[in-house]
Amino acid sequence: MKKRLSLAVTTALTAGALSFSALIAPVATAAESLFGTPEAEQPVTIGHRGAAGTAPENTVAAFKDGRAAGADFIESDVQLSADGVPFLFHDDTPARTTNVEEVFPGRENDPITSFTWAELQQLDAGSYFSEKFVGEKIPHFNDIARVATKNTGVFMEIKSPKNSPGVEKVVADALHNDPAWIKLVEAGKVEILSFDPTSNMKFAALAPEIPLQQLSSTVPDAATLALISTFADSVGTSYRTLDQAGVDRVKAAGLEIGVYTVNDIDAMEEAVAMGVERITGDYPIQFERYLDGVNPFPASRGLVITDSVNDAPGNDVQAENGEHVVITNTGNAAVDVSGYYLRDAANNLLHIGEGYVIEPGASLSVYTGPGTNTADKFYNGKTSAILNNGGEALGFWTANHSLLDSFAN
Repeated sequence: MKKRLSLAVTTALTAGALSFSALIAPVATAAESLFGTPEAEQPVTIGHRGAAGTAPENTVAAFKDGRAAGADFIESDVQLSADGVPFLFHDDTPARTTNVEEVFPGRENDPITSFTWAELQQLDAGSYFSEKFVGEKIPHFNDIARVATKNTGVFMEIKSPKNSPGVEKVVADALHNDPAWIKLVEAGKVEILSFDPTSNMKFAALAPEIPLQQLSSTVPDAATLALISTFADSVGTSYRTLDQAGVDRVKAAGLEIGVYTVNDIDAMEEAVAMGVERITGDYPIQFERYLDGVNPFPASRGLVITDSVNDAPGNDVQAENGEHVVITNTGNAAVDVSGYYLRDAANNLLHIGEGYVIEPGASLSVYTGPGTNTADKFYNGKTSAILNNGGEALGFWTANHSLLDSFAN
């Protein structure tokens, strides 16, 4: 088993870090800030689906972004094709992140596991994100092992195991027999996880030496945690549902605790302050820069997302007053934001029209629905809501695809 990870929150903050923390208005106090934390005291960082905030999720490009970030692990999801080949993909259908409608018209809502490996390789899994990634393929299970290193390992979720009978043995066999996986296992850089406890127990019986994480949308009760501790080493849960009592319950069961999907520095600070040891997020590059004491958004020029009104009173896409995101210029110079855009975790986009300039200290509200454009409001005119009422994660990008800020609520 992997050695238990120790975590200590830094008790000092440099003047430069304090200045930057003031800019992003963290919830934690200065004494608790993780900005510039010594390496040995940093939480374990995991790039979600590689680095899904900056590259198309679960592609080699995203895995390389996560590795380049210096994340401790890159996470992905494994399923089995119709002919039994393990591949890396999150959703149950190919509709959201591939060009399946062009390649296999009428099959966009078919189970992703109903496609053969040869069919999966005909799909483009990158162009949905941006033109930069046209041609990215759905990876084979072994592709992520070729990207990973002794510094950046692999968190592998067994996804929807009911749709991929026998996937646990396929994964265990690869870890035991494939040279690239063996090197990672020997370095302590592989962990398996699943929401399905039956699947986890199956895997534990096949490969008891591999660290195992039980995923749960909320922290289970003490009795359930005691059962989990018989086959798993850690629990992973949503940071949005976590409280101190949950952290204490997990640790009392002798388990480590991690949270997903953290896309905001404030949320990372809060989780670590409660004793969370592992942080999974879509922006490992930005989080690693912050932990190392470097501005995570060097291109921002003071532009930050200051609010996201996900659940507007009445209809979320009502004219003039529906859901919207607020962008504020905290810098000293006006910024032309023509063509800039917001992207959420599901890859929905909100754009800003031509001719929009945000003056220092001013804000621009970017609406999903219809309305009358003004100097401080831009309306996308969509007819369906985009922002998740239960909590949203957003990235703010220039027209040339430079990341300016991330935000979650």
